[in-house]
Amino acid sequence: MVYKSDLHIHSCLSPCGDLEMSPSDIIQTAKSKGLNLIALTDHNSAMNCPALNELCMNDGEISCFFGIEVTSEEEVHILTLFDRLDSVMEFSDLIYKSLPEIYNDPDKFGDQVYVDSENNIIGEVDKYLGSPSGYNIASVIDKVHSLGGLVIPAHVDRPVYSLSSQLGFIPEENFDALELSKNYVLGGNSGGNRNIILNLDNFPHITNSDSHYLNDIGAVYSEFETDDLSIESLRNLLNRYQISMKIAKNRQS
Repeated sequence: MVYKSDLHIHSCLSPCGDLEMSPSDIIQTAKSKGLNLIALTDHNSAMNCPALNELCMNDGEISCFFGIEVTSEEEVHILTLFDRLDSVMEFSDLIYKSLPEIYNDPDKFGDQVYVDSENNIIGEVDKYLGSPSGYNIASVIDKVHSLGGLVIPAHVDRPVYSLSSQLGFIPEENFDALELSKNYVLGGNSGGNRNIILNLDNFPHITNSDSHYLNDIGAVYSEFETDDLSIESLRNLLNRYQISMKIAKNRQS
């Protein structure tokens, strides 16, 4: 089966995410864009993944992975993806406990709410999810791989919160892939260090929308084919460079 995937989507849990980004509305929008695989990757928490899991299990037309966009100690954003809800929730708890005691101000930073499958708000996360966690890059890699997940540094071409902006180079770590931003794939200027970006031959590349608003979902996506949708099969495809980056024909500017 061919999977059109957008594996970097923020929900209403992320302080920078729009309140309309409920798991239910994300799923319906993704389906309308022709996607059949998505992942929620909120900042430093996976509290909306249980609702996503329930909705996808009942839907039958779209599949999901569970993720977190971790902010490392170095302030690098790293996508972490899992196919088991219990694994992402375990990792979410570890990351949240490591966050500094800085509490969210919704008026200043934005709301951090999690919901049920019917869009009812069931809780609000107290600590500010935009803070760096207590895990450095190497420890994120080790912990995520021990839980069976994938580690993909996010938007490596961007001038903020990326490997290129924070480190100035791509370290020789055990990354599963690197993510190129939507702007880079669409041919725009992402503002990052292009000399670094052009020297990425050691890693496969994927792209995702990094959506914070419904209209942005699926503007770019990654496509692959497999008869066994799992993190392990995706890892194998990445190792063989068998994933292609796509621009949606029906994207909205």
